[in-house]
Amino acid sequence: MQTDSIIHQCQASNCLACQTHHKDRRWFLKGSLSAMVFTMPLLWKPGIAMASRNQAKALVLSCIDFRFIEAEQNFLSLSHLEKQYDWTALAGASLAISGFPHTAEAEVFWDQLALSRQLHQIEKVIILDHQDCGAFASKIDPNLSQNPQQEQQVHIKYLSRAYHAIHQRYPELAVELYFVTLDSEFRPVSPIQL
Repeated sequence: MQTDSIIHQCQASNCLACQTHHKDRRWFLKGSLSAMVFTMPLLWKPGIAMASRNQAKALVLSCIDFRFIEAEQNFLSLSHLEKQYDWTALAGASLAISGFPHTAEAEVFWDQLALSRQLHQIEKVIILDHQDCGAFASKIDPNLSQNPQQEQQVHIKYLSRAYHAIHQRYPELAVELYFVTLDSEFRPVSPIQL
């Protein structure tokens, strides 16, 4: 304590007390920082495990609709994908790949897919369209959800377009398509020829 008061009062460059105190402080900081650099990686095991495993099984594309997030996460967990996927959400999901509402959405999807492949070596893409989608209603027909059969057929068409576009660019990737109902039923969709 006495040394601190001398430093604040003195502050002379040739003062022995000031020089000694600054040396001790630098030595302490240098020693403390060195110890942290060497011990932190040993203490932070979860970080090491996560850093050594940069692989995901899939890129998931869903709509932005908040009503389906919990059901989609549960579905992915039950599909043995829990915490092993990259997630991109764009309004309309498969509709976004066709450039709705702007071509920028399609560009975002392709950029995310390329990065997911490059950084996390994904093996497949999963696209989750859903019933009562506002994006589809604004693009196709505001009353689309009132005719469930027609609604599902429109989604199958756009999901199929997305499937063929992805397969054309990345034939090595598997592509899974789903139409999700309001009661959380995940209906697999087989792509059709367009």
